[in-house]
Amino acid sequence: MKWRKNLWTLALAVMLSGASYTMLVPFLPLYLLDIGASPENVNMWSGLVLSSSFLVSAFLAPYWGRCADKSGRRRMLLRAGFSLAFVYFLGYLVRNPVELLIVRLLQGVASGFVPAAMAIVAASTPKEHMGFSLGIMQTTLLIGGIVGPLLGGSLSHIFGMRFSFVIAAAIIFGGTVIAGMLVKEPENNATAVQEGGMLDDLKTAFANRQLVQMLCLLFAVQTVAMLLQPLIALYISELQGTMEGAALTAGIVYSLAGIAGAIAAPLWGRIGQRRGFAQVLTIAFLGAGMFSFSQYFSADIYQFSVLQFLYGLFVVGVFPAINTIAVSCTDPNSRGRVFGLTTTANHLGSMTGPLIGGMVSFWIGIRPVFLITGGVLLALGGLVFLNWHKRDDAGECPVAAEREK
Repeated sequence: MKWRKNLWTLALAVMLSGASYTMLVPFLPLYLLDIGASPENVNMWSGLVLSSSFLVSAFLAPYWGRCADKSGRRRMLLRAGFSLAFVYFLGYLVRNPVELLIVRLLQGVASGFVPAAMAIVAASTPKEHMGFSLGIMQTTLLIGGIVGPLLGGSLSHIFGMRFSFVIAAAIIFGGTVIAGMLVKEPENNATAVQEGGMLDDLKTAFANRQLVQMLCLLFAVQTVAMLLQPLIALYISELQGTMEGAALTAGIVYSLAGIAGAIAAPLWGRIGQRRGFAQVLTIAFLGAGMFSFSQYFSADIYQFSVLQFLYGLFVVGVFPAINTIAVSCTDPNSRGRVFGLTTTANHLGSMTGPLIGGMVSFWIGIRPVFLITGGVLLALGGLVFLNWHKRDDAGECPVAAEREK
């Protein structure tokens, strides 16, 4: 059937997209050292380089979504895929941190591959298979996130970081070619372009208190998650006492959270269906906060690796819970705009996190950052518990209502 062909083709393409991205991002701090950043300012450069792409992508996401509605999601998929391949290759050519920053800005302009793929799958899949299809897409994205750091770390160890940009460009290019050849966008699937723009979407969101809370939580947890990203490779080299082999070790350790997420994601889903996603959100925040906090006390790379795995088991439960609650408290006719807003919140958090992480680690060092992230996650868990406990008492929790259905 056509929808199955679209599903499996785009699942493969999304996995390749995720791998091409994550094989580069964890090792950008090490690449910055190779192209001229000093050990004293590499943390600051890491924050700038990582956050710049997300800043551009966050503000262009509504524009690319509008273009997809007008000219087709498949066309936007191809635009994003081929553009990303070109931008990744430019990363191979850079000679200093400023040039790498420019490349990352261009990457933000080229973004939109995964959302376009998700939109095509959602548009072509029958309603009775929608949950299965989107679950497959989410799983393959996680697999890409696991494979990417391992591949990137291995290539960096053998050939050097620069060569990884060429491989990443080839991977996303191949995935885009496969999607272009095999994916067929269903006819009459494009929705009418809504009047107004991003300001109207924000007005709609601000009128819905529960949705605003979920957007704020999504921004906060993504900020915390990305705050650590530019620091893990450097922290591993600190634990090892040498930079030698740090890229390979960081690739293995960085993938542990992804492996844990792939294992735990379906379990969190089943728990959420039985107990409610508000409880999942509370437990996931508290567990992630506890294990993030504990990483401050890591005595060696082995303890840090175990704690990264345990952290991944819990933090993965936050994102589906937020999305489920956001959907449950909005009109079904506005869910496209809701997911547009969640994408913007996600990208803004991804932009803010590395920037804060780079500055904080520059001032106080890398290790204390784990105390900050753990404390923030624990505080968010406490706030969610108090807020939803009060709503349950008042009979106003939308997730509770969803459970009763």
